[in-house]
Amino acid sequence: MALAPFHLAIPVYDLAAARHFYGEVFGCAEGRSSEHWVDFDFFGHQLVIHEAPKMAYQEAAVSNPVDGHDVPVPHFGVVLGWADWEALAKRLRSRETTFVIEPYVRFKGQVGEQATMFLLDPCGNALEFKAFKDIGQLFAK
Repeated sequence: MALAPFHLAIPVYDLAAARHFYGEVFGCAEGRSSEHWVDFDFFGHQLVIHEAPKMAYQEAAVSNPVDGHDVPVPHFGVVLGWADWEALAKRLRSRETTFVIEPYVRFKGQVGEQATMFLLDPCGNALEFKAFKDIGQLFAK
């Protein structure tokens, strides 16, 4: 199944720090920009960071329990191939990234088993990256 790229625009209150994070830490190619926003190629999708005042969720995290962890809400991210997920986890660890939830395998031995990790960008936006050894279980119940 071929997926269409999504477009996501998120608020950042420190454009320079967020630009560094998405461009340097993740290695996302930068596209168009202005003095108030920047486009990135975010794993084949269009992510736009827009300078904006700090939002309530960026100041005080909200979470829901999942598999014994407090998952930050809201969050966004990408489902990667297993090897790509492992490479990203290694890249982030090498850059001494602070994780909200360290990389691990969730729902081990169950339907929907997946590798996952959560982290925050410099402006408090939560990201999740996950991978399935069997991508057919992405929506399995």
